Amino acid sequence: MNVSDAKILDACCGGRMFWYDRDNPNTIFMDNRRIKKTLCDGRTFVVDPDIIGDFRDIPFPDGTFSLVVFDPPHLIQGGNTSWIVTKYGKLDRKNWKPYILDGFNECLRVLKQDGVLIFKWSEQDIKAHEIRKILPIQPLFGDRRSKTIWMVFMKNAELSENLDDIDEDEVLE
Repeated sequence: MNVSDAKILDACCGGRMFWYDRDNPNTIFMDNRRIKKTLCDGRTFVVDPDIIGDFRDIPFPDGTFSLVVFDPPHLIQGGNTSWIVTKYGKLDRKNWKPYILDGFNECLRVLKQDGVLIFKWSEQDIKAHEIRKILPIQPLFGDRRSKTIWMVFMKNAELSENLDDIDEDEVLE
């Protein structure tokens, strides 16, 4: 993908599990690893980013993206070869605070003025209030309830053209 065409950065894409379109053409998928692992039930888990990179040193200029998704590792416990650590990654128990803060600041750096940063966190090992204490800005809104589905949409020229062709009566039936 040509960086100048990209509007979105997924800074630590992992297996792209929450994406409806795992090959979204407006997105650059970045991770610090490439994995292809067959699970005990025969399924395959794949981490295959467009670029290998560390979210604490994102290889793009300031103000590149309209939307940045930041879903960093959230575990500090677990064996390094366990399925959950393979799937989500693992933070160093002693140094997780500067690691997350550096990543958050890098995501802000590559975000355009008035761009949107989506920060996803699981409270498995570290509570959200502990994360909020280290971040330089407070979130605008969010939800911590389990089983919550976040849907974020970005309007672009292609979507605008397609909206003209939609029959509202047909969609609302």
